[in-house]
Amino acid sequence: MDLTGTSLLFSFIVLLVSLLLLKKNRSGRGAGAKLPPGPSKLPILGSLHHLLGGLPHRSLTALSKKFGPVMLLKLGEVPTLVVSSAEAAAEIMKTHDISFASRPTNLNLQTATYGDRGVGFTSYGFHWRELRKMSIVELLSAKRVQSFRFIREAEVLNLVESIVLLSNTGSTVNLSRKLVLLANDIGSRRGHESYDAGYARIFFTICVFLI
Repeated sequence: MDLTGTSLLFSFIVLLVSLLLLKKNRSGRGAGAKLPPGPSKLPILGSLHHLLGGLPHRSLTALSKKFGPVMLLKLGEVPTLVVSSAEAAAEIMKTHDISFASRPTNLNLQTATYGDRGVGFTSYGFHWRELRKMSIVELLSAKRVQSFRFIREAEVLNLVESIVLLSNTGSTVNLSRKLVLLANDIGSRRGHESYDAGYARIFFTICVFLI
């Protein structure tokens, strides 16, 4: 075996041992936790190999028949609770909704939202309720929505003109991307008195990268 093959084999062994030790450490810390049942897991992949194929919803149906209406999957390294019955869904979304109200986060989102302080990702509590109240009054009330009508009309006109221009030149129109950019531009103009389309597109690109 040449030097390159030996190095690759050694690297693979080190990686495998590290993953096994990490898995053992995590299993020891959560030994007392009562977790829902779920399918077998692989290092790195988690339970993703059970969802292979063109119809993942059927794979989830088969898994729920085997493990019950509440099961725990690992999508990579992310634990994911899957609920597939009306009774269990009512328990989560109505009876114990506060326990499940907060969204999962990561380092990118924490950085972009100044420590999860934005209304979309902050934990449920007093801060979130105040942000929600402010959003309803200052952004989503009928009077405020009507006051921004000219912005929506102008941006929709820009969208139509750009589509016409692309169609006249025979270029492909990515309508999904254009609609996302439309929402971004409308939101950017509503939030700033001095609007710059270039900076709005840069902001959109950064958000996509972070998420």
